[in-house]
Amino acid sequence: MRTAGFRLGVYVFKDAEIIDYAAPCGVLSVARRLDPELDVFLVAESLRPVQTQAGITVLPNYAFADRPAMDAFLIPGGFGTRQEMHNRNLHDFIRGLPEDCLLTSVCTGSWIYARMGLLDGLPATNRKEPDRIEASHLGKTPIDRLAELAPACRISHARVVDAGRVVTAGGISSGMELGLHLLRRAGYDEPFIHSVARVMEYQRAYALYEHDIEYVTQPATVPELITA
Repeated sequence: MRTAGFRLGVYVFKDAEIIDYAAPCGVLSVARRLDPELDVFLVAESLRPVQTQAGITVLPNYAFADRPAMDAFLIPGGFGTRQEMHNRNLHDFIRGLPEDCLLTSVCTGSWIYARMGLLDGLPATNRKEPDRIEASHLGKTPIDRLAELAPACRISHARVVDAGRVVTAGGISSGMELGLHLLRRAGYDEPFIHSVARVMEYQRAYALYEHDIEYVTQPATVPELITA
Protein backbone atom coordinates (compact mmCIF):
# COMPACT_ATOMS: atom_id res chain seq x y z
CA MET A 1 0.00 0.00 0.00
CA ARG A 2 1.33 3.42 -0.94
CA THR A 3 2.08 5.89 1.84
CA ALA A 4 0.33 9.07 0.77
CA GLY A 5 2.58 12.08 1.05
CA PHE A 6 5.67 10.08 2.06
CA ARG A 7 8.10 12.38 3.93
CA LEU A 8 11.84 11.76 4.28
CA GLY A 9 13.79 13.73 6.88
CA VAL A 10 17.55 13.85 6.24
CA TYR A 11 19.82 14.66 9.17
CA VAL A 12 22.66 17.10 8.49
CA PHE A 13 25.54 17.75 10.86
CA LYS A 14 29.07 19.13 10.84
CA ASP A 15 31.23 17.22 8.35
CA ALA A 16 28.43 15.08 6.93
CA GLU A 17 29.43 13.59 3.56
CA ILE A 18 27.81 15.55 0.74
CA ILE A 19 26.91 12.65 -1.55
CA ASP A 20 25.51 10.67 1.36
CA TYR A 21 22.75 13.19 2.00
CA ALA A 22 22.48 14.79 -1.46
CA ALA A 23 21.87 11.54 -3.37
CA PRO A 24 18.69 10.46 -1.53
CA CYS A 25 17.49 14.07 -1.53
CA GLY A 26 18.04 14.14 -5.29
CA VAL A 27 16.13 10.91 -5.85
CA LEU A 28 13.07 12.18 -4.01
CA SER A 29 13.37 15.58 -5.65
CA VAL A 30 13.14 13.95 -9.08
CA ALA A 31 10.39 11.58 -7.89
CA ARG A 32 8.32 14.62 -6.93
CA ARG A 33 8.06 15.43 -10.62
CA LEU A 34 5.98 12.27 -10.92
CA ASP A 35 4.21 12.61 -7.58
CA PRO A 36 4.24 16.11 -6.02
CA GLU A 37 2.97 14.73 -2.71
CA LEU A 38 6.41 13.31 -1.92
CA ASP A 39 8.54 15.44 0.37
CA VAL A 40 12.17 15.52 1.49
CA PHE A 41 13.73 17.98 3.92
CA LEU A 42 16.78 18.59 6.11
CA VAL A 43 16.76 18.20 9.88
CA ALA A 44 19.49 19.45 12.21
CA GLU A 45 20.03 19.90 15.92
CA SER A 46 19.15 23.59 15.54
CA LEU A 47 18.16 25.94 12.72
CA ARG A 48 21.67 27.36 12.41
CA PRO A 49 23.61 26.82 9.14
CA VAL A 50 25.45 23.49 9.06
CA GLN A 51 28.87 23.14 7.43
CA THR A 52 29.15 19.72 5.86
CA GLN A 53 32.24 18.34 4.15
CA ALA A 54 34.19 20.32 1.54
CA GLY A 55 32.95 23.53 3.16
CA ILE A 56 29.43 23.14 1.78
CA THR A 57 27.02 24.89 4.14
CA VAL A 58 23.31 24.05 4.20
CA LEU A 59 20.28 25.49 5.96
CA PRO A 60 18.09 22.91 7.72
CA ASN A 61 14.34 23.07 7.31
CA TYR A 62 13.64 21.84 10.84
CA ALA A 63 15.37 21.59 14.21
CA PHE A 64 15.02 18.65 16.61
CA ALA A 65 12.67 20.74 18.74
CA ASP A 66 10.26 21.09 15.80
CA ARG A 67 9.64 17.35 15.76
CA PRO A 68 8.61 17.31 12.08
CA ALA A 69 6.33 14.51 10.95
CA MET A 70 8.18 12.04 8.76
CA ASP A 71 7.89 8.51 7.45
CA ALA A 72 11.64 7.90 7.34
CA PHE A 73 14.69 9.45 9.01
CA LEU A 74 18.05 9.23 7.26
CA ILE A 75 21.52 9.63 8.76
CA PRO A 76 24.34 10.14 6.22
CA GLY A 77 27.96 9.26 6.87
CA GLY A 78 31.07 11.40 6.84
CA PHE A 79 33.83 12.35 9.24
CA GLY A 80 31.25 13.92 11.53
CA THR A 81 29.68 10.57 12.45
CA ARG A 82 32.57 10.02 14.88
CA GLN A 83 31.14 12.84 16.99
CA GLU A 84 27.49 12.07 16.28
CA MET A 85 27.86 8.60 17.79
CA HIS A 86 28.08 10.42 21.14
CA ASN A 87 25.44 13.10 20.49
CA ARG A 88 22.85 12.50 23.20
CA ASN A 89 20.47 15.05 21.65
CA LEU A 90 20.47 13.07 18.40
CA HIS A 91 19.94 9.80 20.25
CA ASP A 92 17.03 11.28 22.21
CA PHE A 93 15.51 12.59 18.97
CA ILE A 94 15.71 9.13 17.40
CA ARG A 95 14.20 7.50 20.48
CA GLY A 96 11.30 9.93 20.26
CA LEU A 97 10.40 9.05 16.67
CA PRO A 98 7.19 7.05 16.13
CA GLU A 99 7.60 3.29 15.80
CA ASP A 100 6.37 3.42 12.21
CA CYS A 101 9.12 5.85 11.16
CA LEU A 102 11.85 4.05 9.22
CA LEU A 103 15.39 4.51 10.54
CA THR A 104 17.77 4.62 7.59
CA SER A 105 21.41 5.42 6.94
CA VAL A 106 24.04 5.77 4.25
CA CYS A 107 27.63 4.63 4.73
CA THR A 108 29.01 5.35 8.23
CA GLY A 109 25.65 6.72 9.35
CA SER A 110 24.93 3.17 10.54
CA TRP A 111 27.62 3.63 13.21
CA ILE A 112 25.17 5.82 15.11
CA TYR A 113 22.49 3.13 15.13
CA ALA A 114 25.18 0.65 16.15
CA ARG A 115 26.25 2.84 19.07
CA MET A 116 22.64 3.06 20.22
CA GLY A 117 22.17 -0.72 20.11
CA LEU A 118 19.63 -0.54 17.30
CA LEU A 119 21.47 -3.07 15.13
CA ASP A 120 21.71 -5.86 17.69
CA GLY A 121 20.32 -9.05 16.18
CA LEU A 122 19.82 -7.43 12.78
CA PRO A 123 21.79 -7.47 9.51
CA ALA A 124 23.35 -4.14 8.48
CA THR A 125 25.96 -2.80 6.10
CA ASN A 126 28.49 0.00 5.74
CA ARG A 127 31.20 1.17 3.35
CA LYS A 128 33.46 -1.69 2.28
CA GLU A 129 36.16 0.18 0.37
CA PRO A 130 38.69 2.04 2.60
CA ASP A 131 40.37 5.34 1.89
CA ARG A 132 44.15 5.60 2.18
CA ILE A 133 44.22 6.15 5.93
CA GLU A 134 41.57 3.52 6.64
CA ALA A 135 43.59 0.99 4.65
CA SER A 136 46.76 1.71 6.66
CA HIS A 137 47.73 0.55 10.14
CA LEU A 138 46.29 3.84 11.44
CA GLY A 139 42.71 3.09 10.46
CA LYS A 140 40.00 0.51 9.89
CA THR A 141 37.59 -0.18 7.04
CA PRO A 142 34.18 1.27 8.02
CA ILE A 143 32.37 -2.06 7.74
CA ASP A 144 34.92 -3.63 10.10
CA ARG A 145 34.42 -0.73 12.48
CA LEU A 146 30.67 -1.41 12.32
CA ALA A 147 31.30 -5.01 13.39
CA GLU A 148 33.35 -3.69 16.30
CA LEU A 149 30.69 -1.20 17.37
CA ALA A 150 27.85 -3.73 17.11
CA PRO A 151 29.16 -7.23 17.81
CA ALA A 152 25.57 -8.53 17.97
CA CYS A 153 24.88 -7.24 14.43
CA ARG A 154 25.19 -9.58 11.45
CA ILE A 155 27.40 -7.74 8.98
CA SER A 156 26.20 -7.81 5.37
CA HIS A 157 28.05 -6.79 2.21
CA ALA A 158 24.86 -6.01 0.30
CA ARG A 159 24.39 -2.58 -1.24
CA VAL A 160 21.19 -2.06 0.79
CA VAL A 161 20.04 -4.05 3.81
CA ASP A 162 16.35 -3.86 4.68
CA ALA A 163 15.86 -5.21 8.20
CA GLY A 164 12.32 -3.97 8.66
CA ARG A 165 12.30 -0.67 10.46
CA VAL A 166 16.07 -0.21 10.03
CA VAL A 167 17.42 0.15 6.49
CA THR A 168 21.15 0.65 5.92
CA ALA A 169 23.09 1.33 2.72
CA GLY A 170 26.77 0.64 2.08
CA GLY A 171 29.11 2.89 0.15
CA ILE A 172 29.24 6.66 -0.28
CA SER A 173 27.20 6.62 -3.50
CA SER A 174 24.68 4.06 -2.21
CA GLY A 175 22.34 6.88 -1.24
CA MET A 176 21.04 6.64 -4.80
CA GLU A 177 19.91 3.06 -4.27
CA LEU A 178 18.62 3.84 -0.79
CA GLY A 179 16.53 6.70 -2.15
CA LEU A 180 15.05 4.46 -4.83
CA HIS A 181 14.44 1.70 -2.29
CA LEU A 182 12.64 4.11 0.01
CA LEU A 183 10.22 4.76 -2.84
CA ARG A 184 9.63 1.02 -2.85
CA ARG A 185 9.06 1.02 0.92
CA ALA A 186 6.64 3.91 0.41
CA GLY A 187 4.56 1.63 -1.82
CA TYR A 188 5.55 2.85 -5.28
CA ASP A 189 5.69 0.15 -7.94
CA GLU A 190 8.71 -0.85 -10.00
CA PRO A 191 7.64 1.07 -13.15
CA PHE A 192 7.49 4.26 -11.06
CA ILE A 193 10.95 3.60 -9.56
CA HIS A 194 12.42 2.82 -12.97
CA SER A 195 10.88 5.99 -14.35
CA VAL A 196 12.68 7.99 -11.66
CA ALA A 197 15.97 6.26 -12.50
CA ARG A 198 15.38 6.94 -16.21
CA VAL A 199 14.71 10.64 -15.70
CA MET A 200 17.95 10.82 -13.71
CA GLU A 201 19.72 8.95 -16.53
CA TYR A 202 20.76 6.45 -13.89
CA GLN A 203 18.95 3.41 -15.26
CA ARG A 204 22.10 1.55 -16.38
CA ALA A 205 23.82 1.98 -13.04
CA TYR A 206 20.63 1.09 -11.20
CA ALA A 207 20.37 -2.13 -13.20
CA LEU A 208 23.64 -3.22 -11.59
CA TYR A 209 22.39 -2.61 -8.06
CA GLU A 210 18.60 -2.89 -7.94
CA HIS A 211 18.68 -6.52 -6.79
CA ASP A 212 21.63 -6.05 -4.42
CA ILE A 213 19.27 -5.79 -1.46
CA GLU A 214 19.24 -8.10 1.52
CA TYR A 215 15.93 -8.42 3.31
CA VAL A 216 15.63 -9.74 6.83
CA THR A 217 14.28 -13.28 6.57
CA GLN A 218 11.75 -12.94 9.38
CA PRO A 219 9.99 -10.05 11.10
CA ALA A 220 12.36 -8.13 13.31
CA THR A 221 11.82 -5.56 16.00
CA VAL A 222 14.21 -2.82 17.01
CA PRO A 223 16.13 -3.94 20.11
CA GLU A 224 16.06 -2.15 23.43
CA LEU A 225 18.13 1.00 23.03
CA ILE A 226 21.43 1.35 24.84
CA THR A 227 21.51 4.61 26.76
CA ALA A 228 25.08 4.51 27.97
